[in-house]
Amino acid sequence: MPPPLPTQAWLRRLPILLILGAAILGAVALRDELSFEALARHREALLAFRDAQYLWSVLIFLLAYVALVALSLPGGTVATLTGGFLFGLFPGVLYNVAAAGTGAILVFLAARIGFGAALARKLDAAGGKAARLQESLRANEWSILFLMRLVPLVPFFIANLIPAFVGTSLPRFAVSTYIGIIPGALVFTSVGAGLGEVFARGAAPDLGVIFTPPVLLPLLGLAALAALPMLLRAVRGGRQ
Repeated sequence: MPPPLPTQAWLRRLPILLILGAAILGAVALRDELSFEALARHREALLAFRDAQYLWSVLIFLLAYVALVALSLPGGTVATLTGGFLFGLFPGVLYNVAAAGTGAILVFLAARIGFGAALARKLDAAGGKAARLQESLRANEWSILFLMRLVPLVPFFIANLIPAFVGTSLPRFAVSTYIGIIPGALVFTSVGAGLGEVFARGAAPDLGVIFTPPVLLPLLGLAALAALPMLLRAVRGGRQ
């Protein structure tokens, strides 16, 4: 396959470059507008619009959340809280998972089209440690993809980019993303569903709840289950 012309290469890179630019600009300009305080200020207007135009409120919420994730803007946690606040735990968690997963897929595709495919080919051709690392990642792909979603220490944006750079297929990325973000989405959507009482007290939500034993231990259990095939493969390889 002939290499793309310079103009074609830049066109392919344009989406991910726009995303990176939007992420930097959003971190500076929109931090205060995509915050819990902003949600508290506008909560009555949001509830009134939801009650008057429920279907439109769902559609606008989904599109806004997808755009927020796709452009890697700050406020993903606040968006998840908003989903729970406006629509309850159910169907709020469905809306949150659908929007966050779709936005992640758009970032993944932009990164893979712009740089990921070429980088994966270079790693394959380079051989040596780089190729062995890529081969190891591919051999444990499902485990690593789920671990990045289940363990809350991996930033969501980074978890969208790494698979694109190592040649992960779109179906695997999509399945692991939609399923892997469900536990965390359940936690934060549940917190969002209880924001009415939090607003009434003039307090802020306890987002550290995900690090409490009742929540963290099940997440770590799921992470261990996801890592089990990788560990078994390593043990079997060590015995050979």
